[in-house]
Parts: sequence; C-alpha cells; structure tokens
Amino acid sequence: MFWAVSFFVLLNFFNTSNEIEKIDVIYTAIFHVSLVIGVYLNLFILIPYLLKKNRYFFYLMSLVAVIACTSGLNMITFDKLIDYVLPGYYFISYYEYTDILKFIIVYIGLTTLLKLSKGWFMLMEADRRLIRAEKEKVQNELLALRSQINPHFLFNSLNSIYSLALHQSTKTPAIILKISDLMRYMLYEADEDKVPLKNELNFLENYFELQKLRSDDNTEITMNIAGEITTQKIAPLLFLPYIENSFKHGVKADPKSGFTRINIHVMDDEIQLDVINNKGKIDKVEKEDFQGIGLQNARRRLELLYPLKHSLTINDLGDTFEVSLNISLL
Repeated sequence: MFWAVSFFVLLNFFNTSNEIEKIDVIYTAIFHVSLVIGVYLNLFILIPYLLKKNRYFFYLMSLVAVIACTSGLNMITFDKLIDYVLPGYYFISYYEYTDILKFIIVYIGLTTLLKLSKGWFMLMEADRRLIRAEKEKVQNELLALRSQINPHFLFNSLNSIYSLALHQSTKTPAIILKISDLMRYMLYEADEDKVPLKNELNFLENYFELQKLRSDDNTEITMNIAGEITTQKIAPLLFLPYIENSFKHGVKADPKSGFTRINIHVMDDEIQLDVINNKGKIDKVEKEDFQGIGLQNARRRLELLYPLKHSLTINDLGDTFEVSLNISLL
C-alpha cells in the first residue's frame, strides 16, 4: 500500500503534461528502484542487526552510508545504466545529488517511523496480553486458595466432632448444626470477590459461638467487635485462618488454662484484627504435613487481594501468640 501510494504521488509529481504518458510511468518506476533498495536495506538489515541491538553509533554511520550510496545509485542509473537497459529513451537525471538525498532521507525516515510504530503497537499488544495473562493467573490462584479454605475448615471441624464423639459429648449435635450454618455461608455467600462486612463479621461471630460450644465453661474466650458497620465490603474468609489458629494452638491445645482474645475494630475505610492466645500442645489428630496451610493461604490471599493495602504482624512470644492485621477497605 505504501509503495502504491508512493508510485501514484511521484507519477503525478514527475509528470509535466496534462496526461500521464508511458515514459512518465517508466521514469517513476526506475526512480523507485533506488528508493526501494535504500528503504529495505534499512528495514531488513540496519534496524534488526544494529538499531534493535542498541548499536546506535554503527546504525547512524551505516544509515548515512546507505543514504549516500542509494542517492549515488539513482544518479548513476539515469546517467549511465539506463542507456543499456532502455536504449532509445535517453533518460537523464533531472535532479541534483542533494535533491536525490532529500528523497532518500524522506523515504527512509517515513518507513523507519512506520516500522517503529508497528513495533510499538505490537509491544503494547504484548503488554496487554501479559497483563491479561497475569490477571487470569492471579484469579486462578485466588480460586485455588479459596477452594482450599473450605476443606481445611471442614477438616478441622471433623477433628472437633471426632474428639467430642470419642467422649460422647452432649454438645455434638449442636456443634454439627453450627458447622452446617457456617459451611452454608462458605459455600453460597463467600463465593463472591467481596461480601458485605456485616455478613462476614456475623460469620465470625457464629464461628466464635461454635468454639464456645466446644470449650470448657471456665476457658477464657472473648470476642469484641467495635466500630460502625455500614456499607463496607471485604474479601471473604480472610480473618478465619488467624482466629481458627488461635483456638487450635490455645484453647484446644490447653483446655484448662488456655485463652483466646479476639478484638475487631471497624473504621470508615479500614478494619483492624488483633488476636492473642496462649501456646499449648497441639492435638496430633491433625497430621504434621497439613499444619500451617490455612495461614499460608491467608497470607498469600492478602498479598493478592490487598497489595500495599494491608499490614500483618505475627509475633511468637514464647508463651503467647499474637496476630495484628490491618486492612484498608478502599
């Protein structure tokens, strides 16, 4: 298309009469030979082997040489070679060497810009594809992490039911019903990217009540939620692994003197979770290979969902374990 437009423009530029003659077409075609050679030497050799490899000095020197040589070739073609190729037409070069240089420079400049523009658009498209691929990768990873939360929660819950059943506890039916309610939320409501903060906190309160049913009446278990809850939204099940872990390592691991204290403070555009619990001997019903999966998943989900919008501090103080998590909800 470029060369077709070029041929049409130069044909009319070189033509001096009202009608285009055969000789005008031949002259324009021959004039294009040096232009084509100069353009494609630049596009196929100089740009790929010098410019794209950041050899700018050699590229500029080579480009000057190509422009000079192709301009000279144009002069020689019309002054010498044309008489052998097309005898009888008596073509001569109508332009000075400096004029031919201008033609070559314009053509090489235009085609270089077109080449670089094409490369820029291809680079932008590649960036868009990369962004889409990264986004899909993150979404797939989040789905995989979220899919592990339910089995992990169910696994721990089954361990609890197993322990209660061994002791023939009268709390077993109530706990099964509570677990059913919690699983219903996890399966049907927590499948969204964001859920109302009110629903998420209600889920955590239900989970807390479940843990109270499992615990001894003398065990210290407290949960306080402060602040105004309005229309804030949050990614689901982010707090659960930390709260669940506090019960597993604290109350469950040391039923007599264990404790778990949970504080949640809601502000307009952020939420703060603080959890502190004692450290005891963990029930070995849960295999060693599976310990820590929930916390690892929670940390990774925070990195993906709230990059640079959260702070997480976990302190192992020997006898106690503290977690402080702040999330910006904006």
